[in-house]
Amino acid sequence: MKELELYEKAVEAMAYSYSPYSNYKIGAAVLTKSGEVFTGCNIENSSYGATICGERTALVKAISQGYKDFEAIAIAGSDENIPSFPCGICRQFIFEFGNDIKIILMNKNKELKTYTITELLPEGFRL
Repeated sequence: MKELELYEKAVEAMAYSYSPYSNYKIGAAVLTKSGEVFTGCNIENSSYGATICGERTALVKAISQGYKDFEAIAIAGSDENIPSFPCGICRQFIFEFGNDIKIILMNKNKELKTYTITELLPEGFRL
């Protein structure tokens, strides 16, 4: 799957966002190494600690279906002027499943930018 196709799936997932508090929608699409795609969106809660990010939603869906080997995750946000980088919790969550997972974002010039999770979390850890 091409990076743009994965990113477009992340954009589609934003439609399901439940974000009444921040009004900031996130969509994510994760690609497994075997070619399956799982999508997710952010789901906010009035108890902010119960909020879950789109990246973790997509990953949890994949993991709960038995997939743990990931190639890439694309992340789209409702503010087209800034790329939607994963938060710190999501960076560590992604790192748990590999240090070479690609993170695909789009910048304000509509150019895809790809990073590895190690570039975004150089000192990630696993037990």
